[in-house]
Amino acid sequence: MFFESWSDLLRVVLVGTLAYVALVAMLRISGKRTLAKLNAFDLVVTVAIGSTLATILLSKTVTLFEGLTALLLLIGLQWAVTATSVRWPRLARLVRSEPQLLVYRGETCPDALRRERVTLSELDTVLRSAGLAAPEQAQAVVLESDGSFSVTALPGTSDTDKLPAGVSGKGAGPA
Repeated sequence: MFFESWSDLLRVVLVGTLAYVALVAMLRISGKRTLAKLNAFDLVVTVAIGSTLATILLSKTVTLFEGLTALLLLIGLQWAVTATSVRWPRLARLVRSEPQLLVYRGETCPDALRRERVTLSELDTVLRSAGLAAPEQAQAVVLESDGSFSVTALPGTSDTDKLPAGVSGKGAGPA
């Protein structure tokens, strides 16, 4: 359970080092966009690359060259899809989602919230993270293609001294 053999440890060190060097070289050649995480498609490829590297390191049934071929395939396909999507907007729409406006000029967009499966409670969390107490203080809240939120406050609404609605904790504010 804790230790089988020195040869297994040596294999992990040797294969891990070679796979790491090869992965870094492949990523440098393929460019920054390969791991940019700009959308869900990119995130899936990044996770798949990590999973493949772990398999190369820990699975005795996968040879170094089989693993490197798998990494090269993932990186090559990622490069091909992103390069093609720059030239063909139709493909770009298939592999990435568009940003979605959830709040505009202080008004929530209920249809967009429902379509993106974002609850009002989750929206409140996003607003609090941006220093806003309520949707009425937001110029815009956008659910970005990568799953992050962008929040822009309406001018003059940076009143962070008030405790937002729905948050308990009397006496939690400034003394």
